Amino acid sequence: MPKQPVTIAPSGFTPLDQATTRSPGPRKTGRWVLLACLLLFALVMLFLFSARSLKITVVADVPAQVSVSGLALPFGERYLLLPGEYTVSAAAEGYQPLDTRATVDERDSQSLELTLQPLPGLVSIDSTPTGASVSVDGESVGRTPIVDLELPQGEHQLQFEEERHLPLAQTLQVTGRSVQQSVAVQLEPAWATVTLDSVPAGATVLVDGEAAGTTPASLEVMQGEHQLMLQLPSFADWQKTLRIEAGKDQDLGQVKLQPAPGELALSTVPSGANVTLDGEFQGQTPLTLDISPGQAHRLDVFKPGYQRFNDTVEMAAATQAQRSVTLKALLGEVRLRISPASAVVRIDGRTIDKGVQTLSLPAVEHSVEVSLDGYATVRRQVTPRPGLPQLVEVTLQTQEAVTLARIKPEITTPLGQTLLLFKPAESALADFTMGSSRREPGRRANEVLHPVALRRMFYLQTTEVTNAQFRQFQPGHNSGQIEGNSLNQEHQPVAQVSWQQAAAFCNWLSEREGLPPFYRQSNGIVTGYNSDATGYRLPSEAEWAWAARASGDKLLLFPWGDTFPPTLVAENYADDTSAYVTGRVLNGYKDGYVVSAPVASFKPNQHRLYDMGGNVSEWVHDVYSIPPANGATERDPLGSQGGDNYVIRGAAWTHAKLSELRLTYRDYGQAGRDDVGFRLARYAE
Repeated sequence: MPKQPVTIAPSGFTPLDQATTRSPGPRKTGRWVLLACLLLFALVMLFLFSARSLKITVVADVPAQVSVSGLALPFGERYLLLPGEYTVSAAAEGYQPLDTRATVDERDSQSLELTLQPLPGLVSIDSTPTGASVSVDGESVGRTPIVDLELPQGEHQLQFEEERHLPLAQTLQVTGRSVQQSVAVQLEPAWATVTLDSVPAGATVLVDGEAAGTTPASLEVMQGEHQLMLQLPSFADWQKTLRIEAGKDQDLGQVKLQPAPGELALSTVPSGANVTLDGEFQGQTPLTLDISPGQAHRLDVFKPGYQRFNDTVEMAAATQAQRSVTLKALLGEVRLRISPASAVVRIDGRTIDKGVQTLSLPAVEHSVEVSLDGYATVRRQVTPRPGLPQLVEVTLQTQEAVTLARIKPEITTPLGQTLLLFKPAESALADFTMGSSRREPGRRANEVLHPVALRRMFYLQTTEVTNAQFRQFQPGHNSGQIEGNSLNQEHQPVAQVSWQQAAAFCNWLSEREGLPPFYRQSNGIVTGYNSDATGYRLPSEAEWAWAARASGDKLLLFPWGDTFPPTLVAENYADDTSAYVTGRVLNGYKDGYVVSAPVASFKPNQHRLYDMGGNVSEWVHDVYSIPPANGATERDPLGSQGGDNYVIRGAAWTHAKLSELRLTYRDYGQAGRDDVGFRLARYAE
């Protein structure tokens, strides 16, 4: 087949100048895109060149979200930012959101740390038994059960308290961040079970004076020291001191009750006679005697100026009887010499006829009163002696002369201590009985009943001597501290002073004031005393007992009255806060002080004297001894001139027992103690 001829067709041709004019084409558009890219690149490079690095770190236990206002280029924890002010926000689950201002300056690399605050944790608290009082870090939060209590994250101290249970302390680590936690505790009983029986049965059981059941009995008794008593008609009371430890039960077994003594109500004419039974002092009439049944007892009744009465007494169990004894007077002669002669003379309140110069009176102490208008009345005491005439010589002075010589009712020492004047001879209890009856709960063997009479006026310091006052005498004295609780503050009572140091302080103060020293010293040691001296001294035991107990015509048993325990805060004792220091407490009592308090922190007693029954016990003047049971009445007794131990009176911040808080409680020693101080005394004339 023959080949076909190929035809070549001409292509279109457009002159170059014509083609450029008619169509801009894609080449011109590309140039604009290229210019825009170059401009964007230049801006990015300018940003990167001008930007600064800011590292943002968030402190939280869970991942956090971070945002920065304005133009910010993130790279993990770092952000590229232009210099300037920015708002930085952070948020995380369980934390408070945080907004803050951040300033980016010209430094290349900067950092910012954000600490998020966790939300409180939600804690539910319960106890067995329920109803316990709960405190967190010392602040009360209510009683169990407590639901969803909000507590900040961290460690907290929980304290549980519930009546009749031991307190419980527990540490709680709160997670926070709204995490719910629960705490449940088991409180231990603060009591022990005491079981006992009696023969015969049916006796009333009293714990600290409160009826708690009848025998046979099983009692829940709170921890601490308690007085247990069994009472049954026609039988003598049975007593025992219980020392209870929580959870440690006690079985006291079977108590055999003894037949009750007979009661003899004894009175005398005149009254106030001393009475002994089988040679043991019982007190002064009128009084009731306990007579052991089934045997004869020797009864002695005596009073100065009267013949002694003796007899035998026998009574059946639980019987009662009355008896009155009239004592026969022993007479003595009293001669009167009175000036002016017109003065009125009264003997024991009875007016004597004018002109009478000789009297025959019973050989007992009598009150002689001489008075006349315009003159000061004079009162004297005279004791006639059979066969030995007594002379009473009185010269009256004008009222003005007496006024000039009047003794001040209050004096102040060079150290600023206040002492009050006391005139016991003018009180209803000028004659009183020291010690306590053997029937008194808590009575100790050294509290023997014995009669005393106070006639001399004396001054007594209103407060105990303080650390600041004692350091005027011994600048380096330190009263010490107990478990981090100071006894050495300026206004706390001085402690850690021996009896010798206290007596030396009295003499030093007397010398400063120009008074005759009361204590005799040799080489710095007290060897005796001068009873006629009016210098500073320690109170006699009789003065201390009178000032603490005498209230009108009665003697107080406790500073607050006659019942135990106290219902109101009266003195500084071993209260609930002192357990870790003293190891014992007066249950339910809170006086606000772990150790000694500043003096005069509590109300004064009936004689305007502070801390007579608490704070620190006090040295008194007397050498320690146990008085005889059938001794005669002692007048203004001061005791022996010297000895190894001295009497300590009054309770202290370390005391909580019934026996110790009684105002008749006696202790003794010679060396300094952290719970013993002293106060000053002086004779007025």
